Amino acid sequence: MDIEKLEDKFLNYSKALSRLKESLERDESDDIVLDAVIQRFEFTYELSWKLLKVYLSYNGLAEVRTPREAFKEAFAVGLLDEGDVWIDMLDDRNRTSHTYEEAQARVIYEKVKCKYYGILNKLKESIGRELEV
Repeated sequence: MDIEKLEDKFLNYSKALSRLKESLERDESDDIVLDAVIQRFEFTYELSWKLLKVYLSYNGLAEVRTPREAFKEAFAVGLLDEGDVWIDMLDDRNRTSHTYEEAQARVIYEKVKCKYYGILNKLKESIGRELEV
């Protein structure tokens, strides 16, 4: 595993997180914004665990195959805090990809806005400091 792959994953993750932030700053009364936030959350979430997978491998810490393993290992080495929130995020990601109920989407939207975005951004800051990006 080389540093370029880790930097590429970090850059892709950073861009997705920025796009998520853009959608969160829009008027949430528009149903299209709700859908956009959910879609961008799903995409950012997927990139988060794949970034962790590459980061853990690059640093010789663990080889992971699933999001749950990635979050568990990253929490164990102190890269993530609030491990329970990452597991909640995993569960909500699974909910959004398998069913669509507007009431549930609104609840997840609020979680993304009030909790998940901040946690996802902390990951960016943590890895960014290490990469000095």
